[in-house]
Amino acid sequence: MSALKIFNTLSRQKETFIPIEEGKVGLYVCGMTVYDFCHIGHARVMVVFDMVTRYLKYLGYSVKYVRNITDIDDKIIARAAEAGEDFTALTQRFIDEMHQDEASLFVEKPALEPLATQSIGDILGMIKTLIEKEHAYAGDNGDVYYSVESFKNYGQLSGRQLDDMNAGERVEVDKNKRNPFDFVLWKAAKPGEPSWSSPWGEGRPGWHIECSAMSTCCLGNHFDIHGGGMDLQFPHHENEIAQSEATTGETFVNTWMHNGFVRIDNEKMSKSLGNFFTVRDVLKQYRGEEIRFFVLSSHYRSPLNYSDEQLNESRSALERLYTALRNIEPVTNDVKSDYVRCFEKAMNDDFNSAKAISVLFECANDLNKLKKTDTEQAAKTAADLLLMAQPLGLLSQNPEDYLQSTTGTNDAIANDEINRLIDERLQAKTDKNWALADQIRDQLKEQGVILEDSGKETTWRRQ
Repeated sequence: MSALKIFNTLSRQKETFIPIEEGKVGLYVCGMTVYDFCHIGHARVMVVFDMVTRYLKYLGYSVKYVRNITDIDDKIIARAAEAGEDFTALTQRFIDEMHQDEASLFVEKPALEPLATQSIGDILGMIKTLIEKEHAYAGDNGDVYYSVESFKNYGQLSGRQLDDMNAGERVEVDKNKRNPFDFVLWKAAKPGEPSWSSPWGEGRPGWHIECSAMSTCCLGNHFDIHGGGMDLQFPHHENEIAQSEATTGETFVNTWMHNGFVRIDNEKMSKSLGNFFTVRDVLKQYRGEEIRFFVLSSHYRSPLNYSDEQLNESRSALERLYTALRNIEPVTNDVKSDYVRCFEKAMNDDFNSAKAISVLFECANDLNKLKKTDTEQAAKTAADLLLMAQPLGLLSQNPEDYLQSTTGTNDAIANDEINRLIDERLQAKTDKNWALADQIRDQLKEQGVILEDSGKETTWRRQ
């Protein structure tokens, strides 16, 4: 089997993955800032790195997956004030909602989900070390800043040079900073804001330092993979490298992974632009597995164009896969099949889930043929299909349950009523009342129910 290769944003090329500790992988992903419902852009991060974790486990690695939660920042404070509730109540409410969305998308929980507010001690310790090493300084306003000029490799992840940035970008002037690109490690508290005690006065951590503290606390000073959305590459991840390596004197991360944007009408989906769809809203029309399939149908680094058309295609695709698995009892194949080898080749090429899914369809097409000609081989092929689907987090449901489930609409005809009408139709066929049988079939089709006759048996699925 070919070795796993991952595109490393830092080196800008695919590299053979070699873990720091044999057989083990440390993975950190920047998680959600919990002041609102998750949107489809967040869903992509959740699903992509869940897929990465699942496939690493499939390859036999023991994976420690850490995804943080930012539960204190300006937006959280503003939203809590607007709602007239304590910020901790607000964040806990949206943490619970996030976990509900995760479950709907078949995303497994990370091993650890550290909270920023529970990491204050580690954050303060890192800031103190940075000041002692002259990488940070306290401003006259009570804020503490990181000095970007003190870190010679600043800009290595994004490919930006500090001199070029100073010359070519307009940055708001802050008289407390030594350099316009210096960033806040500790923010002095404003009246009425949540705050914690520090050597520099009451305040709260800056966003960048939170992730440096939480990742190194959970995974050590040097770990394997750090992931997140492409929009975090600069300045967030750039600043994480500068803070972490200046603190520890060690390489921070070996491999940096960034998933592409979700786009609507060729614009990045974001709350700031107001062009976003929440996971909760999309689940009213589509199953969670359909959303998951939609996310994985494109390579994780490519842009993902959101549309009902794309989601409808994902629905049809999953119906085809589940239909192939219908009425067959899988039997584990003792020998690795060509399907599985092709699947692994695709996934080992930088987690190419789009190409891997095409292998699933080749397998499903052959399975449909084998069900008619060779049931023994069909059972093994069905097992191969399920084996490949597992690292993608797909096809985990019973085929009948999936094909007969509703998609969040409340006006769908009930399963019991469908089965009653099928029995009535079977009796009509027995009585040779073909007109009534056809009428019932057409009546169900109008309500989105497709009947499939096989001999004297009739199965059904929702369209």
